[in-house]
Amino acid sequence: MNTEQSAESNCSPNSCSVSTPEGNDLKSGALKRTPFSKFKRVNSNFKSPLQVPESAKVSPAEEVAELERRREQLDTEIAQLEAEGCRVEELEHHIDMLHEYNDIKDIGQSLLGRIAAVRGTTTRDLYSQFDLELDD
Repeated sequence: MNTEQSAESNCSPNSCSVSTPEGNDLKSGALKRTPFSKFKRVNSNFKSPLQVPESAKVSPAEEVAELERRREQLDTEIAQLEAEGCRVEELEHHIDMLHEYNDIKDIGQSLLGRIAAVRGTTTRDLYSQFDLELDD
């Protein structure tokens, strides 16, 4: 053990004590927690990228009025769709069928990926081997 190691740590089979730099050693950067960064203030306050300028903020009354206008617009669209023969139950059925289709498609994609990995090829190559369209 050299003199630097013996000055900084003293270990025995039952215990180990380590000294830390004191005084000016800390100021010289002996113990840096933050790695070098090209930014001046790494630990600055978080600033959201979605900040809204003061001029864009609306009052609660204006927000309520806009929401009421939007609700009226949607009610009009719903009434128009119902007049054309669309029913909510039918829409819910179609949505359920789309969810089932997407689940089955996800399983198929997963299987194609596994087959491609076993064969050492790409899924794109498997599409042509199984007569599948890439747009599906």
